[in-house]
Amino acid sequence: MTDKPISRFAVPKLADLPADIRAVIDGVQEKAGFVPNIFLALAHRPDEFRAFFAYHDALMERDSGLSKAEREMIVVATSAVNQCQYCVIAHGAILRIRAKNPLLADQVATNYRKADITLRQQAMLDYALKVSQAAWGVSEQDHDSLRGHGFSDDDIWDIGAISAFFGLSNRLVNMGSIRTNDEFYLMGRLPKG
Repeated sequence: MTDKPISRFAVPKLADLPADIRAVIDGVQEKAGFVPNIFLALAHRPDEFRAFFAYHDALMERDSGLSKAEREMIVVATSAVNQCQYCVIAHGAILRIRAKNPLLADQVATNYRKADITLRQQAMLDYALKVSQAAWGVSEQDHDSLRGHGFSDDDIWDIGAISAFFGLSNRLVNMGSIRTNDEFYLMGRLPKG
């Protein structure tokens, strides 16, 4: 436990936030049992908070050919290469829970090429990292390769958009020095009870 600040920028008091943002934060707290610091840190810019989480939810919660665990794999791999401690740890916790696998997040964050994933998932992460690190080099051959692994064009968009969105998120978190909640470190590592 530490008393370090949540962010290097001002964090507003919950009582001072617009009602819709307070409602979102209250809902997250009810579901998770705590308020992830990213919600508090971004709340100081209400319009950006709304846009950020609307796009986040549109990408991460929609039905498609990607499982929720695969979406989290993209976030963890992208965040690891972008050196975003908050996102690796927070989304690593979510990945452990969604994949029902306490080892996978650490494997993906360290070196997804050696992780216990399928060749399809490795191709997905190869593409996500190319979008994150060298999007200028994305080619039709990349898309053909993904189609060969059974991904649809919508799935390919999702892989790239999640990687791109979390590139933004990683940079905001690092710029703001947003501290990871202690609760994330142990989530999904041991069975409940």
